Formats: sequence, structure tokens, C-alpha cells
Amino acid sequence: MRWLRDHVCEYDLVHVHGVFSFSSLVAQREAHRADVPYVVRPFGVLNRWGMERRKAWLKRLIFKWLEKPLMDHAQALHFTSEEEAMDVARLKIKAPGHVIPLGLDLSPYEQLPPASLFESRFPDFIADKTILFLSRIDVKKGLDLLLPAFKKVLSIISGVKLIIAGDGDPSLLADLKLEAEQLGIFDSILWTGFISGDVRLAAMAKATIFCLPSRSENFGMALLEAMASGLPCVSTDQVALSVEAAREDAVCMTSVDMGPVAASLISLLQDEQRRRELASRAREYAAKHHSMAAVAGRLKTFYEQLCSSRRSINSHC
Repeated sequence: MRWLRDHVCEYDLVHVHGVFSFSSLVAQREAHRADVPYVVRPFGVLNRWGMERRKAWLKRLIFKWLEKPLMDHAQALHFTSEEEAMDVARLKIKAPGHVIPLGLDLSPYEQLPPASLFESRFPDFIADKTILFLSRIDVKKGLDLLLPAFKKVLSIISGVKLIIAGDGDPSLLADLKLEAEQLGIFDSILWTGFISGDVRLAAMAKATIFCLPSRSENFGMALLEAMASGLPCVSTDQVALSVEAAREDAVCMTSVDMGPVAASLISLLQDEQRRRELASRAREYAAKHHSMAAVAGRLKTFYEQLCSSRRSINSHC
């Protein structure tokens, strides 16, 4: 806070990433005090799902008395999808919204490590066809939908395995494992815990299909990584990237419901040609819209427009 107070005036623009955080709140406040233009990226935290389900009363108070008055004075709000922008519009923040998606360094995904690297890390896991969930273990990620959907898959197609890669709340993870046992599918699931680096990439190489059945995602970075890897992907209409990519037939999009998720997985597992088509479009979509060069260019133009507008106002005053 002291550093910002002393130095924020040395900058042309401040880009604040996140809300409901001391550091982001102070950054907005000190930029506003110094009359330095600032942009706020909500990071999906203002989406209805999170605002209404996690410490809702506390968030309402903080938003009303601390966050919104400062965001009202921002030069702009930075959203990573049109869906996020439309969702946050209900809060009537005065600052204009601007959509720039997240970018990804595509080079690690152009040539994945061999699937054998993943297999060597988990030698007891043997499967010809696999469904991969790779994300944080959290209620909103929809694993409680994926588990019964996977049971339905196994009733139609034998031998398929599910990889659940990621960590999170230990109590939630224990509940999910118990549910898997009760559903009779525990032995068909590999719980890898947190994986990173080449092992993470090798999991993509091992996967037949990627599935992200989330209830709320302002973007969906795990989905983008899977698309860049050339995986056919199933995701819900509450994942912003899924909605946008589905318009170009680059993702198989479903509603947030066990039945449609299961049906989509079964359909893809039974149709190799459709998997190839979806995978090709997914990779093309990632390169076209989310390469570092494409996103950095849009961000640079955005910054220049904000700074130019600010100079014009100051000159006029």
C-alpha cells in the first residue's frame, strides 16, 4: 500500500487483476487518488454463481461499500468473454466493459510428450479409451455430474477409464471418491492428484476426450489447453469459452445436466470421425483466437486507446 501510494503516479495506466482482495482494492484506491486511469479485471469473481453461493452476504456488503464505488471510477472493466460481460452487467457498474480473452503459449501443445510418459507415471493404469478431467477439484467444476455420467458411459461402452487430474478441498475429494465407490465405478477411475509440466501434457496425449462439466467459468483455461492439444472436448454452456467455441463447432457443448453430458461422451466415444473433426477445429480455434500474439495485440490496442482517451481529456481540461 505504501509503495503504491509513493509510485502509482509514475505510471500511465494500472491494470488491476481481481476483486475482493486487499491488494486489488488498494491498487484501485491509490490509482483513483492519484488520478491515474485504471482497468479492473474481475477474474470471474463477480459472476452470479460465485456471488450467490460463496459468502454471499459478505460479498454483497464489500461490493456495495468498497468495490463498486471504486470500479465505477475505472476507465474500463476487462472481461475475458462476452458471457462474463453480460453476467456482470446486472451489477450496473458505471465503468464500460471491454472483452479481451485470455491467451496461451501454444508451443508446448503443438507436439505433446508421448502418452507413454503418463503411463510410466501411473503404471497400473491401463486403458485404450480415456475421458480426462483436468482442473481444480471444486464444487462448481461439476464432478458430481461427471461421475454418474461416467457410470452411464460404462453401461454402454465397456473398458473406458476416467482420469481425474487435480487437487482441491480434501473433504470434497473424499466425498467424490465415496460417491464413485457407491456408483460402482471407483476401479475405472484414476485420481492423479496435482500434475504439472510434461506429465500434465502427457495426460492430454493419453486422453481420448476432455470433459469440463462446470457450473460456472468466466473463461475456462483448462478447456483452452485441451483444445490447443487437439483434443475433442465436451463442456457445458456455463463455461464461457465453450459457448464461444461451440459457435464454430470447436467444442461439443451440453447443458449442466448428467444426461446430456453422458450422451455427448457416449456419442463421441462411438464416433472416431467426429472426434477427429472436433479435435481439428479445436486446435484451429485456439490458434486463431487465443495465441499470445493475437491476444497481446488486442491488449496493446486497448491500453493505447485508454491512454489516448485520457490524454485527450486532460488536454481539453
